[in-house]
Formats: sequence, structure tokens, C-alpha cells
Amino acid sequence: MSALATDARIAIAFSGGVDSSVLLDAAVRVAGAARCVALHVHHGLSPHADAWLAHCEAFAQARGVEFAAERVEVSRDAGVSVEAAARDARYRALDHMCATRGIATLWLAQHADDQAETVLLQLLRGAGLAGLAAMAPEYLPANASATRVRPLLHLLRVQLEQYASEHALRWIDDESNADTRYARNALRHDVMPALAVHFPGFRDALARTAAHAASAQRLLDALACMDMEAASRDEGRALSHDALLALDDDRALNLMRYWMRTLGLVAASSARLGDALRQLREIGAAGEGHALRVDHAGHALRSYRGLVYWEKGDSRDPADETALAARAPSELAWQGEPVWHLPQWRGTFVFADAAAGDPDAIPVSVLRRAVLSARSRSGGERMRTGPAHDAPSRTLKNLFQERGIPAWKRDVPLLYSGQDLLFVPLLGVNRSVLPEQAGEGESHVRIVWRDDLLIA
Repeated sequence: MSALATDARIAIAFSGGVDSSVLLDAAVRVAGAARCVALHVHHGLSPHADAWLAHCEAFAQARGVEFAAERVEVSRDAGVSVEAAARDARYRALDHMCATRGIATLWLAQHADDQAETVLLQLLRGAGLAGLAAMAPEYLPANASATRVRPLLHLLRVQLEQYASEHALRWIDDESNADTRYARNALRHDVMPALAVHFPGFRDALARTAAHAASAQRLLDALACMDMEAASRDEGRALSHDALLALDDDRALNLMRYWMRTLGLVAASSARLGDALRQLREIGAAGEGHALRVDHAGHALRSYRGLVYWEKGDSRDPADETALAARAPSELAWQGEPVWHLPQWRGTFVFADAAAGDPDAIPVSVLRRAVLSARSRSGGERMRTGPAHDAPSRTLKNLFQERGIPAWKRDVPLLYSGQDLLFVPLLGVNRSVLPEQAGEGESHVRIVWRDDLLIA
């Protein structure tokens, strides 16, 4: 609490179970109801989910706490752990609710028994130091808006149950917690009680193991950060192939793990990363990387013109014809607007005044002659960038390659005038649709694409 500003609001992840009920009740007593916001995620996995939502809302209202909930869809795809899919969906929803409310601190109710279970699970899965470090008391994940804090991590489950009993709290019992088909539940019900009999202090011992692993992982991260400074390209979205391969295997793999975390990618197995590094060494820095066959978490590892990067999609798709996310076209009957914001592309077209002699100038009449539309690439589009009217048109694919623009930068909206391709970010104006001569005294504009982070 001391690290928080006295007026800072605190979000509490509130499932309605005994752990989060204790956390919310205690937070209200310590920080005050006005500073607390209870956030509930409705997974829809249990037939009781609607009743749980109603219980959580009533529990929060009884304490004068603001309540918010969000419904999520949990992936049921073959080969995907329901536990993992539900966890990922839950954290995305919690981060979204924090971001929309401007809350920078999210409290979670994991406790010492949860920490011990996590360390054991990671040991049994053969995890590295990052896995054995288990749950940090406080950390800010990549791409998250709120710092996750675990105030109860030093307390045992039995202590929380005692608090709940003393304060006459009512909570939800999730029937799935008794299902020992799930690995964590099997540990909780079948393994932990036996450990408690023969090794009474095992929770403290496992907590120390997690702390030692976290300390060692911080040292590895510091080394990776140093290597990242030398190898990072394009603000960390790519690595220099030469710089990566100059490292020995252990150090290169450490950098790759760290880099993937900064990109928000889930951790890859040692076998997969080792295979990726082997293939990168085989193709060499000069290779275009088309032979790479490393797929992971909906991304494919690529090597292009001396850069290594992760691209959305599968390695069976050509690297320079990335399957882009489908987006509905947007239309604008242009009447001199200075900007056209396209949130689905997280950017804005800017229409700035330009002199007639500007090589990228477009006559205003061209913008007014038909409805403008912003569309996704579908493949095969062509344009002419050269000034000569008899110059041949080229495919966008070839132009992107010629200018050395990697695939992850090509997810941009194509600007059409009617059915004519008019402008492509990073490539410029399609001169084949411009008149040979503009009308005398006609105004001109220059089109610029700005990413959201770059526009005021």
C-alpha cells in the first residue's frame, strides 16, 4: 500500500471464491471502498456462471465497491489446455477492464499454497528458471496496462479460510476445483496432503526455490538485455541475424527467450528454440529464410535480409504474402478533411497541403472524383511508382521486397479512389491513376500514413 498514491484506485480480480473474497474484503478495510474496483470474468464454462456473476456483484455492492464484469470465450480447440485458455482469456479481460478505467494496479488472490503448486507443476514439466520462479509478488507483463500484485502470496490457504470464517464471508465453491483430471487439482488433493505429512515445511522450501530461481533469472535477463542492445533492430521487433549468431548457443537461446517475452509471445520449449537456432545457423545471415519451418503460438520465425523476426501466420504461407487479419473496408466521401482515422489499422491518413511540384502531390480533384476506401491487401495488387507514364506497374509484393520492407510492416491499409488503387503506405502514390496534367491553379495534397503512436 505504501507504494501506491493515496488516491490511486486498486482493481481486485474477483472470482467469488474464498481467496478473492478475502482479498476484496481486506482491501476494503485497508484502502477503503472508494478506491477499490471488483473485476469479474464470466468464462461461461460452468452452468453456474450466471449465478456466480450475480453473487459477485451483490458481494461488491454490499461493501460499496464498484463492480465490473466481462464475458469471454474460452478456446476449446483440440490440443489446447482448457485451463491455459481460460487463464489467458481471463487476464486479457482483466487487463482490458483496467485499461478502460485507467487503473494501474491489479491485485490477485494467489497465496502460498498456489505458489507451492506452481513450483511443483513447473518442476514436473521440466521448466527452466523462469518457470521455477513461479509467481512474482509484483510485476508488469508485456503489453499490459496494470501492474499485477499478489498481496496474499505469503499466506496459507488455511489462514485465508480462517479469515473468511471469522468475518462471516460467503463465497463460491467452483465444482471444477475438485476435478483431479486437471493437473493442479491432482496436486492439490492427492500430492500436497501427503507432502504436508512427511515434509511439513515444504511450502516454505518451495517458496525459497522460487525466490532463488527468480534471482538467477534476473541475472540472465540482465545479460539478455545487454545482448538485446547489440542485436535489436526496428525497436525490438527484429534481431540482427549476425549479432544473434555471434553468440554461443546458451547465450543466443537466452536472448531469444527474453526477446520473445518482450514481444508478448508465450514461452517456447527448449526443443523448439534449439531447432530454431540450428536452422538459423544453417541458412546463414545471407539466407532469405524461406526454408525456415519453425511455427509457434500462431507465429512463424522468419529471416529476411539479415533480420530475424516473428511473423503472424504459419511457415507454410510465403513470408512475403502474410495472411493479414481480415478487416472490413472503410469508406470516406472526401470533402477536404485533414485526417481520416482508421482504428482497425491503428493509424490515420493525413491529407496535408502540397505544392503542385511535389513528386507525391495529388490533385484535389482526384480525391473528390470517387469515394475513398481503405482495404486490406488481398494479393496481386499492382501500382506504378515511377514518374514516367509509360513505366510498367509492379506488384506490391515486389515493391515491398525491393525496398527491404519486412513482412511485419506490410499490414497497412490500401487507399482506393473508387476501384483504383491510389496510395500505399511505405510505397507512396500509384502514378498510373494520376492525370498527366492537373487543372490550372488546382490545389494539391500529400497523403501521409501515421501510426497511432506517432500522431498527436
